[in-house]
Amino acid sequence: MIFNSLEFVLFFPLVLLLFSAVYQRERTRDLLLLVISYLFYMAWYWEYAGLIAFSTFVDYFVARRIGASEDPRQRKFWLIVSLFVNLGVLAVFKYFNFFAEVSVNLIDVFGWQLNLPRSELLLPVGISFYTFQSLSYTIDVYRRQIPVEHNFSKFALYVSFFPQLVAGPIVRAADFLPQLRRPLQVTRAQFDGGLALMFIGLFKKVIIADTLGVLAVDAVFANPSQYSSVDLLLGIYAYAFQIYGDFSGYSDMAIGAAAMLGFTLPLNFNRPYLAQNIRDFWTRWHISLSSWLKDYLYISLGGNRGGKWLTMRNLMITMLLGGLWHGAALNFILWGGYHGVLLAFSRQQDRHAEVGSFWRTWRNRIITFHLVCFGWLMFRISDWSHFVDYLQGLAALTGGSQLHHYVPLVILLAAVMHVLPKARIDADILTRLPRWTQAGVYSLLLLLAVGFTLDAPAFIYFQF
Repeated sequence: MIFNSLEFVLFFPLVLLLFSAVYQRERTRDLLLLVISYLFYMAWYWEYAGLIAFSTFVDYFVARRIGASEDPRQRKFWLIVSLFVNLGVLAVFKYFNFFAEVSVNLIDVFGWQLNLPRSELLLPVGISFYTFQSLSYTIDVYRRQIPVEHNFSKFALYVSFFPQLVAGPIVRAADFLPQLRRPLQVTRAQFDGGLALMFIGLFKKVIIADTLGVLAVDAVFANPSQYSSVDLLLGIYAYAFQIYGDFSGYSDMAIGAAAMLGFTLPLNFNRPYLAQNIRDFWTRWHISLSSWLKDYLYISLGGNRGGKWLTMRNLMITMLLGGLWHGAALNFILWGGYHGVLLAFSRQQDRHAEVGSFWRTWRNRIITFHLVCFGWLMFRISDWSHFVDYLQGLAALTGGSQLHHYVPLVILLAAVMHVLPKARIDADILTRLPRWTQAGVYSLLLLLAVGFTLDAPAFIYFQF
């Protein structure tokens, strides 16, 4: 079940109806949302709901042992248990085949033969998201930054809360658990704003992301040698706005759905293509992941406390592992390394940064956008012969276009929405409209969604 599916259109109103009857009774509310969250996840593969339950039981137990102990060695032991179990599950289900293939190739270099079995396990939807979310809780308890949560149902709901379960944003326990401990109030403004945000996310996903995918991205990236330089450039721009529209659209819908239930989730995107350098980009793109990597990996490695070279090393390790988080493939690791190099270079530039004029600001934005787009080329293409074909095609500077004439228009629409001041396109614009106008706009968007997504294409980040 995905947000842009008929099943969810029928499912979510029923959730709101049931929730409205019990939301003031804390225990019943928590249990209802917990059951709903597991049912939502089980709509994909019911067997893998056991993995969420397993991670939940382990980290609930481990955190209680950490919180009950004053012995540093005991506390560290239980933290290592949490890390081993969570990352071990992630390694088995997501990375086993990748590392097995790498091992075979390395052994083959020395002329030896090694046959390793391949895992036939399906990748559980959202495993990287809920694993990092659960891990952050045990690490925060270990660091004594948050208290232990003794109520199992509240902790289980924190791990499995359905709006953000399968593709984020990655929520910190310090932000979510306190919301479960206080009386829940759902104001009209909060409900209306959440509804509007869900439709904004739906528009980004269906009208922008899916359209660009069908009309340009899938065809161009599948066979780049058959397209002109103009089409290849349009293909990169189309993918940049497809992945943004797809992922930020999901985040908008998740944040909106949570708001309609009275919960606040963190902002996950802040117009990233207006960044003036790569460091700025990573404060705007997938904010919940980039802040997770900074707080739990980069700072744990030493951050910028060890001088220039150690800082660069820490950046590279963080970004390489950040790339690997996205998928068990070489192109994701290279994409992470590429951004690690750019971040290291950006740190050096920032030392000499000056307040820029309007033109300098836009020059920096355009340069940064194209650096990011080159990274998206690595991210999207897993066949390296296609990568070479793509670069050669761009360098050929050939004209003409085979793409549908709507493609530049949709890219332009996405770019204008991105550049406009946030106050002009946020949820408040819709909520200030008369009720009948809002109803008309939402009905039209639903009709468009049904017309554009007969096969209900999944969100791109579900695979991560």
